[in-house]
Amino acid sequence: MKKEQVVNSQFSVWYPLFKKHTIKSLILPLPQNVIDYLLDDGTLVVSGREEPPQNSQPNNNDSDEEEDVQWSDDETTTTVTAPEFPEFNSKVQEAINALGGSVFPKMNWSAPRDANWIAMNSSLQCQSLSDIFLLFKSSDFITHDFTQPFLRCNDDSPDPLITYELVLRKWCELIPGGEFRCFVKENKLIGISQRDYTQHYDHVSKQEEDISRSLQDFFKDNIQYKFLDEDFVFDVYRDSQGRVWLIDLNPFGEVTDSLLFTWEELTSGHRLRGDHVEGDTTEQVCE
Repeated sequence: MKKEQVVNSQFSVWYPLFKKHTIKSLILPLPQNVIDYLLDDGTLVVSGREEPPQNSQPNNNDSDEEEDVQWSDDETTTTVTAPEFPEFNSKVQEAINALGGSVFPKMNWSAPRDANWIAMNSSLQCQSLSDIFLLFKSSDFITHDFTQPFLRCNDDSPDPLITYELVLRKWCELIPGGEFRCFVKENKLIGISQRDYTQHYDHVSKQEEDISRSLQDFFKDNIQYKFLDEDFVFDVYRDSQGRVWLIDLNPFGEVTDSLLFTWEELTSGHRLRGDHVEGDTTEQVCE
């Protein structure tokens, strides 16, 4: 995997090419002070909240007991407060409103999928900058975008300069059973995998041939030979009406999850294991 492939898979690079085939999105450059805040390893304090946290015990009846607790030798107490970004907050809120009031946030490459545990209802749906900050500051995926975007690249060229961006995507309820990952090598679709490989979906097994054909048709009609690289990975969503939507584009390499395949299989040049459906494409479904 080359560094150029990583650069080309940034959202702001591929989105203009395939805008009519994907979810409406807006891109905002991240100011340096916001980047510094997101990379700060200090206490997680989220800015942008409309109201300050309320004291859960306004009438403290245990003050005498607390006086016996020695928290620090320092006579001064430092209160950690979140920095404010009024101008950026205004731009983000304006973008969120333009996208219907709820968004799915991500950065140049990654979304904070590993941080959904900290969000309300374990959802990545955001309605404010504070919602986004909470997810981003809790996500290793986001940290990776900042600190190791070229991990596992095999060329020795200098790291390209990256302009970091906040991507806001219009919120859509996507059913996991409709998400698929497609692997392209030398501009040929060589493999299709369920995106959620931890579950078995009856409709995927029953409609496997139709799903495979629709994804191949989508690739041939809308993606093939139109991207900047000939090796890449793309994620799609097939809705209940059979329409296919482009969700994301990723580098063809180990930094991208190979799901039901292995990278050894994908790079070997040999026919992949699994159900051979049509042409040279192999589809993997969770049994």
